[in-house]
Amino acid sequence: MMENLQTLNLGRKSAAMQIVPVMLCFFAMGFVDLVGTASNYVQQDLALTDSQANLFPSLVFFWFLIFSVPTGMLMNKIGRKKTVLISLAVTALSLFVPMFGQGYYVMLVAFSLLGIGNALMQTSLNPLVSNLITPGKLASTLTFGQFVKAIASFLAPILAAWGATSVSITFGLGWRVLFPIYAVVSVLSISMLAATPISESRPDRASGFMECVRLLGRPYILLCFLGIMCHVGIDVGTNTTAPKIIIERLGLPLEEAGFATGLYFIFRTAGCLMGAFILRAVPAKRFFALSVAMMLVAMGLLMVCDTIHMIYIGIAMIGFGNSNVFSIIFAQALNNSPREQNEVSGLMIMGLFGGTVFPLAMGFASDRMGGQHGAVAVMAAGVAYLMIYVFKIKD
Repeated sequence: MMENLQTLNLGRKSAAMQIVPVMLCFFAMGFVDLVGTASNYVQQDLALTDSQANLFPSLVFFWFLIFSVPTGMLMNKIGRKKTVLISLAVTALSLFVPMFGQGYYVMLVAFSLLGIGNALMQTSLNPLVSNLITPGKLASTLTFGQFVKAIASFLAPILAAWGATSVSITFGLGWRVLFPIYAVVSVLSISMLAATPISESRPDRASGFMECVRLLGRPYILLCFLGIMCHVGIDVGTNTTAPKIIIERLGLPLEEAGFATGLYFIFRTAGCLMGAFILRAVPAKRFFALSVAMMLVAMGLLMVCDTIHMIYIGIAMIGFGNSNVFSIIFAQALNNSPREQNEVSGLMIMGLFGGTVFPLAMGFASDRMGGQHGAVAVMAAGVAYLMIYVFKIKD
């Protein structure tokens, strides 16, 4: 009996030692969300139009289209942990680049590397978790990972605003001070994960590119893929557009309007934390439906309201409602195809290409309509699709 208890305790300690470095990697995954905050500051610094500024988040998420499926194939050859380590190295490099220049093309290079690193990371890190967690707890664990990720997202606008108003103590970097801070965390993540032993299941054979893409021929996988596109489009769209709505309708400066992005991430962070526990007790379908209904109401508020409190309420509702969408859809896709998790993971992360499609469409819609109503309308279309997806979720 005593031996069994000792074995159980050792097993729990071993699992904890594995999950902590993995959760730090989720924190590093959240660095991609600094693109919304950074693009607004770059737009202000370089006097760019909405279409030009929205190219930054679009460029970041463009690389998900290119690298996600090849990353799934790479995992089959070298393993998930090694792929995550490569992704962290690329992410760290992307964060060092802005410290050597402030020009438009320097930022394009930095955001491109950030997008490539994040594509590798999101494709490999989520299935790595499945090596540590039972299938029944996968959705709630991924949601907790999204909670950790959201902390990094939430801190980005705060660090940028602090840097912008404290230039004298940030070595002249200004709002760009968030880059070296996150770069240090990336290096720490590499060190901790590299020192952590993780036992991985390896596939019997490596899949080819067309075999991976062919999985989109399965109706349910395609529905999940489109759902991921809409989720990230709404996420990046709100991150980028929320301050613009306040600037446009209330005339506040960017340093004050930037709180809207922080508010979004506060509620997304809270939603992820609560979702990690709620999903253990409530069917995923019911919770997903409530989350999407909340976002639908929020889009209506952002479309018609012009008072700060109502706009904040709408932003907060989107943050909370969108917080668990990714985890539920991703877990649904992985559990639907347990023998092809690496390939399915690559396809789902390729769906983050929605972060390219939505900001571009939102920028053009805003320029065309002469205001941010156009951007909100594009995001509302994504919410409408998620409402349709509700009826396809498997409990």
